[in-house]
Amino acid sequence: MSQAHKKVVLLVEDEPHILSLLSDYLADEGYKVLEAADAPRAFKILATKPQLDLLVTDFRLPGGVSGVKIAEPALKLRPDLKVIFISGYPIEIHESGSEIAHSAPILAKPFSLDSLRSRIQQLLA
Repeated sequence: MSQAHKKVVLLVEDEPHILSLLSDYLADEGYKVLEAADAPRAFKILATKPQLDLLVTDFRLPGGVSGVKIAEPALKLRPDLKVIFISGYPIEIHESGSEIAHSAPILAKPFSLDSLRSRIQQLLA
């Protein structure tokens, strides 16, 4: 995937094994992956990294901060940022009432790595 070599993905996931698996997979696909296990780390990355192409975030995160609450300010800072939500509770994303929750793709856990790759390719094409 030649376009992936220049693309930067912020991956927000609080389950260490899922974070590691997805990070390794995306890196193998040619993406530069920035990892965040919680909202404070995600916000720090968002505040300091000039280039981000994609945010892949879990919905339920520690401290009661949802992936939607990360995506909304991220999009204000970077209107061209693409977002994918991943969650074991996808209905909660829609119920959040956020505009981004109705426009961004949602992958329900468990999902296949092929489906993740396909969604990313569609968004970043």
